[in-house]
Amino acid sequence: MNAILEGAGKRALITGSAGFTGRYVAQELRAAGYQVHGIVAPGSPVGEGEFSADLNDRAGLAAVVQQVRPDVVVHLAAIAFVAHGDAEQMYRVNVAGTRNLLEALAGLAQPPSAVLLASSANIYGNTDVGVIDEDVSAAPANDYAVSKLAMEYMARLWSDRLPLIIARPFNYTGVGQHENFLLPKIVAHFRRREPRIELGNLHVWRDFSDVRMVARSYRQLLAAPVAATAGRAFNICSGNAYSLGEVLDLMADIAGYRIDVHVNPAFVRANEVIRLVGDNRRLAGVIGPIDPVPLADTLRWMTEA
Repeated sequence: MNAILEGAGKRALITGSAGFTGRYVAQELRAAGYQVHGIVAPGSPVGEGEFSADLNDRAGLAAVVQQVRPDVVVHLAAIAFVAHGDAEQMYRVNVAGTRNLLEALAGLAQPPSAVLLASSANIYGNTDVGVIDEDVSAAPANDYAVSKLAMEYMARLWSDRLPLIIARPFNYTGVGQHENFLLPKIVAHFRRREPRIELGNLHVWRDFSDVRMVARSYRQLLAAPVAATAGRAFNICSGNAYSLGEVLDLMADIAGYRIDVHVNPAFVRANEVIRLVGDNRRLAGVIGPIDPVPLADTLRWMTEA
């Protein structure tokens, strides 16, 4: 399929379009020919083709959906920071807000051909499985993960009316991600040539992807045959695990110096997931070979931006 024409004549709706991931997904879909519309949170600047709407305002959200009449939807809007302090808001936005969106989409005269819901690999929690595929039992270890798993279960109630795709991204990063996330924080310290950094548990392993690969995977899932995607969950991951120590070594090579690391007990999370590495074979089976960006290249891109 020619990626240039893939979205020709089609309207895409991205919730959370002004967020870190949303900007890359919008760019990816526009390049594929889609007419892109976005939903941003009330109070945020509204760009071209974007609408301001609160996911918990059923009527307001439904009005935007009726106006856009999307052919495809990427639902990214969520409280996505694991350590977010307001658990009630997290459930309200991530579960009830998603329900309001699905209700609005199901109410369209012509429902979308694909609705991608961004869940999270956090739902797997602390598992003793070395490489996690989509059939590994969920064992969420924090409110964020529970809210995403609840969202997945709730979404199943709409699966007879909407072609739903569940995306479970593992950790990913890139230019523009906020410094309260781990890798941008590390990169920022090296860019400023700080002599020391305070981190939490250094003995954790994560499957880090590049946000550009994630955005490309989302676009390819939207374009895949409905029979191959509807009602299924897909891990979005590189299949490679890096320890925090390895990340620091890569950054030392890029920046040309070693940083002094102090473990701050306040940053060590209770129920920390020790190892999170994904199996992306199901994704590759639908969209073709995954070509992960080497983590060193992503970190260099972030350092030089």
